[in-house]
Amino acid sequence: GGKTWDHVLFVSDKAGAVDLTVDPTNPRVLYAGVWEAYRSFWQISSGGPYSGLWQSLDGGDTWQNISDRSGLPKPIWGKVGVAASGGRPGRAWALIEHATDGGLYRTDDLGQTWEKVSDDQNLLSRAWYYTHLTADPVDGETVYCNNLDLHRSTDGGRTFVQIPTPHGDNHDLWIDPADNQRMIQGNDGGANVSLNGGMTFSSIYNQPTAQFYHLAVDSHTPYNVYGTQQDNSSLAVPSAVNHGAITWGDCFVAGSGESGYIAVRPDNPDIVYVGAVGSSPGGGNSLQRYDRKRDQIRLITTWPEGERGRGAGEHKFRFAWTYPIVISPHDPDTLYIGGNMVFKSTNEGQSWKPISPDLTRADPDTLKASGGPINLDAVGAEVYATVFAFAESVHEKGVLWAGSDDGLVHISKDDGKTWTDITPKLLPERSLVSCIELSPFDPGTAYLAATRYKLDDYEPYVFVTNNYGSTWRRITTGIRDDDFTRVIRADPVQKGLLYVGTETGIYVSLDDGKLWQRLQQNLPVTPIHDILVHGTDLIAGTHGRSIWILDDITPIRAAMDPGSKMPRLYPPRPAVRILPGVDWTGNIAGWTNYLGSVGSGFYTDTSINGETTRTYLDAGENPPRGALVIYHLEKEPSEPLTLEFRDKDGKTIRSFSSRLADDPTKAKELRAPANKGGNRFTWDLRHKPVTKIAGDDPAAESEIPGAFVPPGTYTVTLTADGKSLEETFDVIPQGGVDTSQDDFDAQYKLSLRICDQLDRTARAINRMRDLRSQLDGLAARSKGFEGAGEIPAAAEETREHVLELEKLLAVPDLRPGWADGINAGARLYEKLAGLPELVHMGDYRPTDAAEEAFVDMSSRIEAVIDDFDHLIEGELADLNAAAIAAGLPATVVQS
Repeated sequence: GGKTWDHVLFVSDKAGAVDLTVDPTNPRVLYAGVWEAYRSFWQISSGGPYSGLWQSLDGGDTWQNISDRSGLPKPIWGKVGVAASGGRPGRAWALIEHATDGGLYRTDDLGQTWEKVSDDQNLLSRAWYYTHLTADPVDGETVYCNNLDLHRSTDGGRTFVQIPTPHGDNHDLWIDPADNQRMIQGNDGGANVSLNGGMTFSSIYNQPTAQFYHLAVDSHTPYNVYGTQQDNSSLAVPSAVNHGAITWGDCFVAGSGESGYIAVRPDNPDIVYVGAVGSSPGGGNSLQRYDRKRDQIRLITTWPEGERGRGAGEHKFRFAWTYPIVISPHDPDTLYIGGNMVFKSTNEGQSWKPISPDLTRADPDTLKASGGPINLDAVGAEVYATVFAFAESVHEKGVLWAGSDDGLVHISKDDGKTWTDITPKLLPERSLVSCIELSPFDPGTAYLAATRYKLDDYEPYVFVTNNYGSTWRRITTGIRDDDFTRVIRADPVQKGLLYVGTETGIYVSLDDGKLWQRLQQNLPVTPIHDILVHGTDLIAGTHGRSIWILDDITPIRAAMDPGSKMPRLYPPRPAVRILPGVDWTGNIAGWTNYLGSVGSGFYTDTSINGETTRTYLDAGENPPRGALVIYHLEKEPSEPLTLEFRDKDGKTIRSFSSRLADDPTKAKELRAPANKGGNRFTWDLRHKPVTKIAGDDPAAESEIPGAFVPPGTYTVTLTADGKSLEETFDVIPQGGVDTSQDDFDAQYKLSLRICDQLDRTARAINRMRDLRSQLDGLAARSKGFEGAGEIPAAAEETREHVLELEKLLAVPDLRPGWADGINAGARLYEKLAGLPELVHMGDYRPTDAAEEAFVDMSSRIEAVIDDFDHLIEGELADLNAAAIAAGLPATVVQS
């Protein structure tokens, strides 16, 4: 059952891949397709003596090479895919990479003899990357082959048809042995399910599996995150949207780049530079200049010549799959890219000039075409000996740093006229210099991250220099020994605060790299290929789990102050005032992305503090909406703590407490956390909600939130165990909003008036409902009561009068669903309840109609409330007097 394992197959320590299958009709029979590789640091070549087809007839205890069986090709073999049929005993297929006789072979006699049944070379495209078979577990004539496309044969492998899948580059297929119509297929876009034997597949857009190489952000508020996705387009994703979730409909494609860096002009976010090797025409480095306003791509390649099938030594210029693209921090018209040399353009790619010699080892042995001896695989992604990391000093124009993928580091202090080798002495040869990060504070300080996993060395390599590279020291203490490093970033606000991205996650250092500690939180264990610090956000580009943002790193920055006292309230960052807009999301599983991909599905959960959270099924989540308040407690307070929010005049807008002793398991009101250590609370920038209508009918189900506060300066006060701490923060409008403060204030004032009127109306309805209940009780108790006289009838009559008044405000006792509400029609409370959304739909001054409608509805509501007050003072007072005279209790109206 997997508790213990036996080693059943040992071929060679050079085995590049083993495709293992068990015969479903006889579990003692195993086949293994072995690809033995001659491997060096730049290429993997097929054809070792152990390559071939192996078989075991005793459950793996002993193995024999059956590559010499009748019908099979002679050596040299490359990669082998193998599958045993579950529908026909003795049948198996082998897909064999071979220089002249490659194709699909089949045995029907348990491997004794073989027949070549297909010469279709589409099954063997880029054999090292694919070559995987799956046999149908029921039908002995059906076999599948994953490759660029998914292929299926229903005649024993002689002919194949293509099965459309949601994405190309197909790698794996599982078929349910109990139901061969049910299958899961994996490709470079994700995983998809079919319940009808591959006729249709589920979407890949319901899973965050994007693989990002490098990230960039623009100058918008909220900002967009840009990234280049492996085997997909480059993409721009907003960090926040007005509606419920960040969906595909909110994103846009910025060029076609899949392979490398992406850079956005800081002064014009419509211009994006994208590395697009493998996803763009034009040859060479396929550099794109994408103009979003035009929605056009201009290819600005340094040398547009295709190099397919040729070794890098034959290229005019060498560019890696993920070559650096850097806009000068001093001049947005200046663009640098890294090939085997550093290239510079001052006219947006119209012309280029090299500003360095070859900054790599350029070892001829590493510049050959990859692959062989059967198939080459030089498709543009396998270029070696290139500048892989590049940076220009933000302090000193023309101070340039470059690192190569074969282990060299250089610096130029004169805009590329001369270069000096500053490779760290402790950096092993042929390390890939993945990232050079320059200190935001000190011009001579730089950080370097490197990897050697392609050489079977998984150690982390991180270095720092404080003297322009004259000397370096290694700073990896605290990073796991086999957790290799790709990226390092320096915090632009807090000196000495560093972040490192590794193969499994993120580490942080509070002491300039002397010691590292995990900063994983809820980030999946996944390769981190890039990290950005933008404002108070930490952004991670993962290779397989999409983009993640850590909201508000203020506490991390503040943690570097060892003398801080407890409790501690951190200064809140500016709160962007994002209105709710129209939310098409739905809290049901399987909610589909219709309406232009605006909708999305989610599950909801409520914490013990009454906070409702959403887990989205097919969309990205927004950052916390409102003012994010973070505080640290030395211990849990002995009494409930409070958070109070006030305006610039000191007037309290809203206050919250931590859990009270009589709170249920999940508090009915939103509570502030009061845990030992770090705590986070989000104020939604609203006044308290309107009083809810009592009851269990639809009118009582919804909660109307309070008025939105306008942009301005606010104060939060934390009180815990008798100590009060206070911080101010700003509420700011979204980027691009030019609404005047007078218009914001007008919106706020009308919203307050509407919410006050709704609150007053809800309380009036609750008084009516409570009174009706008491009158029902009085009528029931007084019937048959000696001396009651007309009291029962009078109580029922008064109850009906109250009901008629209530019906003017809201229809009571409706059943769940829409039908009763539509049949009954909207009443005054429901009509008034539609006004807050009208006022807050956007950042505008309320319309004249909104003001006029509010005044009209309010006057009609007040007339009903006045009639109710008159009923209390007259009819109800008379009834109470009669009841008291008869010895019955009086009816008490809520205040």
